[in-house]
Amino acid sequence: MVINTNKLNLQEQEKLAAVGHFWKTWGSALTGSAAVALLAVAGWYGYGWYQGQQSLKAMTLYEQVLQDASTADTDRLSLSLKAMQDSYAGTRQTQQAELLAARVFYEKGQVDKSQAALLAAAARTTDTGLQSAAKLQLANLLIEQQQYDEAIKQLTSPMDPAYAALAADRMGDAYALQNKRSEAIDAYTKAFNTMDATQPYRQMVASKLAGFGVDVANLAAAATTAAAPVAQANNAQTTAPTSAAAVDTAHTAASAASTASAPKAVASAQ
Repeated sequence: MVINTNKLNLQEQEKLAAVGHFWKTWGSALTGSAAVALLAVAGWYGYGWYQGQQSLKAMTLYEQVLQDASTADTDRLSLSLKAMQDSYAGTRQTQQAELLAARVFYEKGQVDKSQAALLAAAARTTDTGLQSAAKLQLANLLIEQQQYDEAIKQLTSPMDPAYAALAADRMGDAYALQNKRSEAIDAYTKAFNTMDATQPYRQMVASKLAGFGVDVANLAAAATTAAAPVAQANNAQTTAPTSAAAVDTAHTAASAASTASAPKAVASAQ
């Protein structure tokens, strides 16, 4: 609609002029800000779509990694893993592929390749659960190679809470193998106190502590007493934990892996 300024009184013309001046001065900036905001929103959803597409494409290569891993063809596995790392480094599937390949390489005696795959998975932050699992397995490998300081470095780096107890237990092994008694006891005690009393693996940690002359019965009683207020507070809360299923799955996998390697570490310490 065209406004006929001839029919407006002086006051109205002044108001109109002021509005015109405002838009002449700030219109471009405001329009630009709105465009930036819209682009930011579009960019956010666009990036999410892009990530989804990358994950779908990565699945094709991941299936190839699975096939090569199932046949234990390490030459082909190296190629399919590298293809994933080169093309889809930012996907969860690549982290999974690195962990899987690391196990196959290790079982075939190709320790260097196994360590390289674990280092790559441990450096990725795509999935913190998988990252922590990689750090734990890498620490196991480094302990076997008597690279204790490097193992402890991995175990003391940021870790998913679901892996904290297992990391402390493995740290105890690293200290025990260096005859660092007090440090080993501290680490095992942390692992023991962090683990739920119903966890079978907790008994193995208790055996390690008993081997150092620690009164595990008193330690268990103290842990139970300390945990009581926390349990009451948790019972009072009704909020469900975030990603509980993912944490449980990651914890189960880490527990199984840790249980498999623990006897060797304990036997070496004796």
